[in-house]
Amino acid sequence: MQHSIPIETLGPLGQAMGDAVARCVHCGFCLPACPTYTVLGEEMDSPRGRIILMKSVLEGEIEMADAIEYIDRCLGCLGCVTACPSGVPYGELLTPFRAYAQERRQRPFAERAARTLMLETIPYPERFRLAAGAGRLAMPLHGVLPERFQAMLNLLPERLEPAHELLEVMPTQGKRRARVALLAGCVQQVVSPQINRVTLNVLARNGVEVVIPRGQGCCGALAMHTGELELARLQARRNLSAFPRDVDAILTNAAGCGSGMKEYPMIFKGTGLEAEAEAFAGRVQDICEFLDALGLVEPTGIKGGFKLAYHDACHLAHAQGITAAPRRLLAQIPNLEILPIPEGDLCCGSAGSYNIEQPELARQLGERKARHVLSTGAQAVAAGNIGCLVQLRTHLNSLGGTIPVWHTLEVLEHAYNGWE
Repeated sequence: MQHSIPIETLGPLGQAMGDAVARCVHCGFCLPACPTYTVLGEEMDSPRGRIILMKSVLEGEIEMADAIEYIDRCLGCLGCVTACPSGVPYGELLTPFRAYAQERRQRPFAERAARTLMLETIPYPERFRLAAGAGRLAMPLHGVLPERFQAMLNLLPERLEPAHELLEVMPTQGKRRARVALLAGCVQQVVSPQINRVTLNVLARNGVEVVIPRGQGCCGALAMHTGELELARLQARRNLSAFPRDVDAILTNAAGCGSGMKEYPMIFKGTGLEAEAEAFAGRVQDICEFLDALGLVEPTGIKGGFKLAYHDACHLAHAQGITAAPRRLLAQIPNLEILPIPEGDLCCGSAGSYNIEQPELARQLGERKARHVLSTGAQAVAAGNIGCLVQLRTHLNSLGGTIPVWHTLEVLEHAYNGWE
């Protein structure tokens, strides 16, 4: 299919946008894979519908205002990419389009304020810790705050764990098998600092020396997926400079961050940094992807057996195509039964800032996912992304579910420590 998008007016990302539009043959395979289409049942809330809307805006056939609410409702989960027989790179259209739209739209004051608060706090752990503490104090005002601010408060944990200081170099236990650099993350350092701690423990047990560069910062995914492309580039440039080149891999234990860093080549198209971004992205690996390739030191296992539901984070399964590696790692734990979750390919509704920007849809998807988790009869649920963990915990608690929610590496840590 030919496209008539004025590519030359869209900057260096225009070609990628045009190519993505041209590859869509409107077959409809994406519809059942799309969470918003599943919930709302509207063609314009499907990937196929959104591609037509974005194409129409870029070609000047309709106004931005006629399309933007449907584009805003997209989670960016990329479930459509996995389902698409034509290989449409939907993310290479959605991310640049949101940047294009951001420069041309007027948001209400409450939206602007909420976005500013997100972008000025979430990527900075110390600021976010202060904001989260202030949020806990603001709980009595919950009902009178604007909806987006209520959504922010809903996601806060009951208590914040003390900050966990990360050394710049963490040695191995025994013979060194590999040397890696680790992205420390933003929200995760504040909300679930134990994830980095157990990650370092598991890597050390497996003979992996870990460097945690002091100059690193946010991966840029939040800015990237909310249309703040220049901010995303600024954050990405910091990481291009901060991370060493003499390592076997750059690891992340958050699927959204890993996906974001693998998108660096796209956001740096035409900037002179594309080759450097390609080399960087080529070294980025999810922690489970890395350990699976390295070969896991055998865990002790579990006495008496345990049933675990495993949730595929969208930016691990759909954006990075990693589904087998976490399961292979978990399958090496003796007496652990891994249970599939019904509608396992459907997003839980977390999706970066989606909980804040589309709180009602996020709530419906989160509750749907939590009910499916509980239906498995599992004794715990695991996932590889902090956003998913927060979403699962929030909605399991709201349904009265008491099962623990763990990162995949926490499950491995339990197994290494002689899980009773």
